[in-house]
Amino acid sequence: MSHFGVVAPAFYSHFQTFQALASALIDRGHRVTFFQQADARRWLADPRIAFHALGATSHPPASLGPVLQRAAASNHPLRLRGVIRDLCNSTRMLCAELPDALRERGVDALLCDQMEAAGGLVAEALGLPFISVASALPVNREPRIPLAVMPFAYAEDERSRRMYEGSERVYDWLMRPLSRVIGDACRQLSIEPRGGLHECLSPYAQISQTFDGFDFPRARLPAIFHAVGPLRTPGQQAEGEWHIDPDRPFVFASLGTLQGGRMGMFTQVAKACARLDAQLLIAHCGGLGPAQEQQLKRIGATWVTDFAAQQWALEKASVVVTHGGLNTVMDAIKARTPMLVMPIGFDQPGVASRVAYAGAGLQLSRRARGGTIHEALRRLLDHPPEPLERLAAELDRAGGTPRAADIVESVIRSGALTAARETP
Repeated sequence: MSHFGVVAPAFYSHFQTFQALASALIDRGHRVTFFQQADARRWLADPRIAFHALGATSHPPASLGPVLQRAAASNHPLRLRGVIRDLCNSTRMLCAELPDALRERGVDALLCDQMEAAGGLVAEALGLPFISVASALPVNREPRIPLAVMPFAYAEDERSRRMYEGSERVYDWLMRPLSRVIGDACRQLSIEPRGGLHECLSPYAQISQTFDGFDFPRARLPAIFHAVGPLRTPGQQAEGEWHIDPDRPFVFASLGTLQGGRMGMFTQVAKACARLDAQLLIAHCGGLGPAQEQQLKRIGATWVTDFAAQQWALEKASVVVTHGGLNTVMDAIKARTPMLVMPIGFDQPGVASRVAYAGAGLQLSRRARGGTIHEALRRLLDHPPEPLERLAAELDRAGGTPRAADIVESVIRSGALTAARETP
């Protein structure tokens, strides 16, 4: 059996994706160790998963909080530089400390998040097989497809093509600090030079939490790319504690673990639901305090809580209001629940565009007011079921965590490079 190392950004949702895959591999007799700064250990619920803390000097305990606060405000242009700086610091630390840690732990192969370049770079330097996993939208680039972080709808006309190309240049300009860190790491590790996340992907296997029917039409994904759908840990589904009146619309609103403190957005959603006479459950993931919870109830929310049993809520809901986190969107498709997506940052604008393209819901600006949200919710209550039925059926066939574990094991069994390195 093999010992897998996991290298993923210190974000809750990314850790949950890899934890599901790690637990499946452990069930099959393998060992798994996560490598990250000490604060991230708290997100691992499976006691069988090992954790190796890194960055004792550069990323000491209690240093992750400010990083997460900056990430939550990443939609603000003036604060984006701080988020990029944090990403650079993490990649620099991992590239410096991972080689010795992997040797010490006796790791045989790496599972690497696409959003963290260090895993692939270090694996290549050490001659370890590695698998790239897209916890968010894939970073694989392709002509005529907008980058995952861009809000553009899909179109094939010349104007759209130029817009995609221009936005790619702007993105690369913004990410120059990370490109320099990656370039420095390549020189220090004595590997082939490269500069972007999309150039640090595995030549063995690449796994995505999406599935073909949800993405824009792609023609140049490598043969080793596998869209398996959401990676989840199987188990008994938790039940919600709220009694839903079946004769009234029920709206579930969640903005994820990073964005749960967006009181202004929740306020507008509550106003819209009050006008709609809809039941509203808000899950703020610990981002709001008791006084804010009571205020939202006075405005129009029926229930306000920190965490809710998400899959249960989605299956009960008439509509879900979401920031466009990929995990929530995949779960909503599984539940066949139409979505109102109000993206905030990271790849959420790209997810929102794909939701609209696939016919799974509508998208609005995060600054939308109650009246606009009310009109969108009213439309979604009459959303035709066929698009979501089709998407859910394809998601069910994608294979999920078991298929991802099969792919990982096939790479290990092969013992050799299964495909020439391609530039995605």
